[in-house]
Amino acid sequence: MTWSDKLTETRQQLRALNKTIPDTAQAFGALGKAVKDGGVLEFKTKEYVALGIAVATKCDTCIALHVEALLRCGATREEIGDVLAMSIQMGGGPSMMYAAKALACYDELSDKG
Repeated sequence: MTWSDKLTETRQQLRALNKTIPDTAQAFGALGKAVKDGGVLEFKTKEYVALGIAVATKCDTCIALHVEALLRCGATREEIGDVLAMSIQMGGGPSMMYAAKALACYDELSDKG
């Protein structure tokens, strides 16, 4: 499955989940908006943090969603690489494997692969 396919499938699954638990989905969406819009860090920086956490927690769909958001923010491959290096330092071998996935995701979604 490509990363683009993973994004499409994830969005379909989330739409179905949101219909099933609309109150929870709305509350979670509000939390996301508050976190991304508030505070002192810019949105792009927060997305770098989210990508690092996605790698460390081994969440493929999170990687895809946050790489996509970072691409919209103009993130470069080198910037992504710095985030992945930090994720590896914090998470060791398992993070190394998911960092490789995150870089492949960036390359596919940015058409650099």
